[in-house]
Amino acid sequence: MKRLFLSLLTAGVLLSACNQTPANGAASTTADSTATKTAATTTANAATAPVMKFEKESHDFGKIKQGDKVSYDFKFTNDGKSPLIITDAVASCGCTTPEWPKTPVKPGESALIKVVFNSAGKTGLQDKQITITANTVPAQTMVHLIGEVLTK
Repeated sequence: MKRLFLSLLTAGVLLSACNQTPANGAASTTADSTATKTAATTTANAATAPVMKFEKESHDFGKIKQGDKVSYDFKFTNDGKSPLIITDAVASCGCTTPEWPKTPVKPGESALIKVVFNSAGKTGLQDKQITITANTVPAQTMVHLIGEVLTK
């Protein structure tokens, strides 16, 4: 019984000693300066970051028959001050496939993200979200492909 009590007491003392912060407040000062540096860097990066500006952020393909494939090219321009690099584009469903430029898009230049929707096995209203990840601020941009799939 004495050993159990002493073990618990020792464990308590060790755990409380690990949670101590320095008396001079160095830990909070370091955290505050790191947060300030991060905010300044983000603001500086946002000023020079590429900007992905779409002509249209959604496209309505209307009514199609089940089994049809439709495609749409989302045209965008880099309105930023540095090259735009798209690292990924994913759709909310496996029935939608995006293709994006693999080379950097220079400031002022335009490019296309081609999206193909396969309506096989789908019925009713559809809203497919495509999330594009790039070196923009914020890092992700979304576009939508919407429409209605009619049964045969």
